[in-house]
Amino acid sequence: NYCFMNTSNYNQEFMTKEQVGDAKNFLKENTTCNLLFFDGRAIGITLPYFVELKIVSAEPWAKGDTAAGSTKPVVLETGYTLQVPPFINEGEMIRVDTRTGNYVERVK
Repeated sequence: NYCFMNTSNYNQEFMTKEQVGDAKNFLKENTTCNLLFFDGRAIGITLPYFVELKIVSAEPWAKGDTAAGSTKPVVLETGYTLQVPPFINEGEMIRVDTRTGNYVERVK
């Protein structure tokens, strides 16, 4: 189960893993999102379009690997895996589009 704090009244709202769905790939603590309610219960979630997440696992970049369009898989702090340019390294923060699940840019 997932717990969310309602910022208007500080009540805790709960949703199941099934209700959260693929949004779990981009949720981390203190992410501001909108919840959809029906009969006083949270039933859906809308994420911001972009979130910043840390890379926790990435293959090192091979210096000779400069092929146009080449990418490599990385794992984010949420456990989500996506493709990024080869120069992105473990420990870096990146911006991800939550609508597509794609890499957008490196965050300084």
